[in-house]
Amino acid sequence: MKVPFFSVIIPTYNRSGFLKIAVESILHQSFEDFELIIVDDGSTDNTEKMVEEVTKHYPLKTIRYFYQQNQGPASARNKGIKESKGEYISFLDSDDRFRHHKLEITYSYIKKYSDYKIFHTEEIWYRNGKLLPQKKYHKKPQGIVFKYALKLCCISISTACIHKSIFEDIGKFDENMPVCEDYDFWLRVTSKYPVKLIPKYLTIKEGGHPDQQSKKYPALDKYRIYAIKKLLENNTLDEEKRNLAIEELKKKCNIYIKGALKRGKNEEVKFYRELMEKFN
Repeated sequence: MKVPFFSVIIPTYNRSGFLKIAVESILHQSFEDFELIIVDDGSTDNTEKMVEEVTKHYPLKTIRYFYQQNQGPASARNKGIKESKGEYISFLDSDDRFRHHKLEITYSYIKKYSDYKIFHTEEIWYRNGKLLPQKKYHKKPQGIVFKYALKLCCISISTACIHKSIFEDIGKFDENMPVCEDYDFWLRVTSKYPVKLIPKYLTIKEGGHPDQQSKKYPALDKYRIYAIKKLLENNTLDEEKRNLAIEELKKKCNIYIKGALKRGKNEEVKFYRELMEKFN
């Protein structure tokens, strides 16, 4: 059996309406050498039935559906990676979608810039159906982007395309993280690999949904600090990157401590002060 060039992985949980739009944006791609992997993370809606109906309408497409008990987006993505057969892995969140030429243009960049193993695109943002202007600090970086990845998640997972060997080298998504698992992943990736930007708006990102993970976990810096701490403890960074990581860790700790003091969370204040001291 021929190995597909792309494996497109969609993790999903109770989003059958959005999922159909995401799936069809893949199945209508101008570039056809791909498999579509849908990982259902324990949905209780009609997700499975919807996938069955779509599969019947596209008998010539490779659509693979996997169901698992609800374990979160990191676990669902990891399941997709494990089952994937493609040379490059492209992710799509179930409420986002690709533009018609996304895979075709990505393929052309992969062939042109063969020294790179990670690619990402520009994206169009919508929130509650309205076009959302992007801030200057959201400008997409390329090359050695570790310092940008420390500050915020500078690569959106739905824009990214990654050579499968990257996961063998740096590992998959941290399943202990209910949120910011993408921030943690990109820290590990960009600490070792350069990134190539495809300067075209090929991904459409939808936000503002009440079930988004970031709305369930408001103190996101807590998880970003954990990610930086892990990276520092692994002792894989060169001196320059280690200093950048320590500097950002302290910034995030100080911000978190200020909030913890206001909330009277003295144990948290003690923990994060000691953490800063550890890396002095």
